[in-house]
Amino acid sequence: MTYCLAMRLDEGLVFLSDTRTNAGVDNVGTYRKLHVFQPAPDRVFVIQSAGSLATTQQVLDRVEQDLETSGEHESLATVSELFEAALYLGRLNREVAQSHAEALGDAATATLILGGQIKGSRPDILLVYPEGNYIHASTDRPFLQIGESKYGKFMLELAVAAGVGLVTAGKIALTSMLSTAHANLSVGPPYDVAIYRNGSLQLQELRIEADSPFLAELSQAWLTHLLETIGDLPPLPPDVLPRP
Repeated sequence: MTYCLAMRLDEGLVFLSDTRTNAGVDNVGTYRKLHVFQPAPDRVFVIQSAGSLATTQQVLDRVEQDLETSGEHESLATVSELFEAALYLGRLNREVAQSHAEALGDAATATLILGGQIKGSRPDILLVYPEGNYIHASTDRPFLQIGESKYGKFMLELAVAAGVGLVTAGKIALTSMLSTAHANLSVGPPYDVAIYRNGSLQLQELRIEADSPFLAELSQAWLTHLLETIGDLPPLPPDVLPRP
């Protein structure tokens, strides 16, 4: 399983992915699921992946091949809008999955998050489905998740409600990841983080290892404040209290 998330904020974009892959409890591996492409000075892309690792790697190989091949053809270097990049990735993803469908069926599919900015257009994040189509993050729900998404969704909704900035959003994203990793052993560190400030066309990247003191401090801070909040919870109505 996998957990990847992306957030679109007023100041920029936040991306976070785990690295754990497993084909059973005794076959656990670590593979990067957050990939950065800057094929020209006027554009930067982040691709996050969930699903078939083999399909994802083949899609990324084809993206690299298109960038390295001369002549007129579609690539991340030639698209003029982010949605065109999403359609391009969707086509590659669908073609690769279909080429292995006879042997693997739905196990060959992958889902992608694409984010970034092309100069002259606003930064954005898009969810690219295995079928090749896509959706944008919405104004009311400016975040996307793929993989094991249910455990960490509340934290991202909290970030939206609080209207936090990039740095705080990064902390909340990590808390969302920790909640997911605690609930599902198929999600785990190291964690890859990328933060993009609008208009910069530059990404700040960071890998956070399992033994990171910051992760331990962050987890303890949340636990401490949640325990303190228990005392502030309102009392139950008298009619629902258990009778003596």
